Amino acid sequence: MGFEPTIRLADLAEGTAKLVTIEGTPVALVHAEGEVFAINDICSHADVSLSEGEVDGCTLECWLHGSRFDLRTGKPTGLPAISPVPVYAVSIEGAGDDAVICVDITKGSPS
Repeated sequence: MGFEPTIRLADLAEGTAKLVTIEGTPVALVHAEGEVFAINDICSHADVSLSEGEVDGCTLECWLHGSRFDLRTGKPTGLPAISPVPVYAVSIEGAGDDAVICVDITKGSPS
């Protein structure tokens, strides 16, 4: 499969998350601390969208019950979640306003 283009980097503000779908897989793209992360969008605790949650440093907090996930590893850093979520490899293609976030859902850490 390889890296799939998603959205322009300019369309993902620092400190925010946005849902994209790649080959049927929901992915939360998160711009945090100057980096872009891609993490599975479904909370391992309550089966809700993580991209609707809050970004705090390199963590994403689920809006429903407050579970927190490390954007680098997918591991939960706050209860009630105890299972990790997959994270995916990210590549930025191009430069400036034309830079595009590309994600490979076959590379990264599985849950």
